[in-house]
Amino acid sequence: MSKINYMSTLFVGIDVSSKSNAVYAMDFDENKYIASSFNNNQPGAIKLVTEIAECMRTHKNLDTVLIVLESTSVYSIHISNFLSTSEILMPYNPYVFCVNPKATANYRKSYIGMEKTDPTDAYLIADFGRVGRTKKLSVWRGSQFIALKRLTRHRMHLSECITREKAYMVSNLYLKFSELQLLEGEDKPFSNVYGATSSAILTEFMSPQDIIDMSEEDLLLFLADKSKNRISDISKTTELLRKAARDSYRMDKCMYEPINISLASSFNCIHTYQKEIKLIEQAIKNCINGMNPNALIILQSIPGIGPVWASGILSEIGDISAFHSSDALAKYAGLYWPKGDSGDFASEDNRMSKAGNPYLRYYLGEAANSVRKHVPEYADFYDKKYTEVIKHQHKRALALTSRKLVRLIFGLLAKNQLYSGERLDIELNNKSN
Repeated sequence: MSKINYMSTLFVGIDVSSKSNAVYAMDFDENKYIASSFNNNQPGAIKLVTEIAECMRTHKNLDTVLIVLESTSVYSIHISNFLSTSEILMPYNPYVFCVNPKATANYRKSYIGMEKTDPTDAYLIADFGRVGRTKKLSVWRGSQFIALKRLTRHRMHLSECITREKAYMVSNLYLKFSELQLLEGEDKPFSNVYGATSSAILTEFMSPQDIIDMSEEDLLLFLADKSKNRISDISKTTELLRKAARDSYRMDKCMYEPINISLASSFNCIHTYQKEIKLIEQAIKNCINGMNPNALIILQSIPGIGPVWASGILSEIGDISAFHSSDALAKYAGLYWPKGDSGDFASEDNRMSKAGNPYLRYYLGEAANSVRKHVPEYADFYDKKYTEVIKHQHKRALALTSRKLVRLIFGLLAKNQLYSGERLDIELNNKSN
């Protein structure tokens, strides 16, 4: 972003709501030019742009427009796009910033006793820009990035739907086939209880007793067919399955059909979500093509990070120059642990903040989980953190591995370099901080 001459800039603050936008415009000396409300629709946006342009034409000392508004769910998207692409405002070099409401809320604390109304909120947001709080932020990037963000966030939504459905199924799985749900390690017939073969067993057999009553030859053929001959030792799988069936509780006959219907419905939901995720991933790949190619290539140079994880990370980060360090990026993602010290006491059990961007945190976590399977250094780091505690081992280890990955991502993007070695994250982090 080119340097802005604040002395000749009109600062416009917009408090966005679903129906209207409260607007306050002033210059650097806090002279008021606009203090009004406009409908949050196309005619209202046209009226706002017209008033801003008229103000700029009238006051020859102003040559730049800096517009700040809060990121208010979907309600700020249309007005941000409209203002950033308005031909009427183009002669005045418009800069549009859509900021995190927490940033303006913290800035409000400097105004003791200020009333919280739409007009005062608009003034506060304009003043947020006037004092230079937007200098390290990225300008509004336009519809293409919003389109990518909608796709990556929808993919996360679908993934969470699958997780919720699996959690919901647990009780029905236990009622239908109690032992299958509880087995671990080598005692498990199937590595994935929600996979296609396990799904067939749980929905096509009315009860565990039916598995026991089926001949071994027929059961072998059934498993071979449902697994598409992908089971390496099908005889052992058959043996484990029969044992699990024998050891499972039996229900009253009247319960089996309702449980089966519920399980079949849940499996159908999961399979549908999985199918939709594949379609969304293809749409993400199509959308990312041509957008920020250098950053995309850099992230995909890290083993384990493909176009989907890279797209999810880039759509939330935007321009890496908005972050002065890897710590700032980690804090934005909520991957930091606030200290809990008081006097001579120093807490050793600090909870992760999670106050940052949940979408970025999700994609960093998914990327870290993939990277640890491809890069020995990250695998060793994950294993070390996994064994340090006895509770929430995977969650903790993955969060710390994600934090480590943030240092690598920040270093590579900040230096515009491809990943070329396992220790590069440390070297780049030392240079960038």
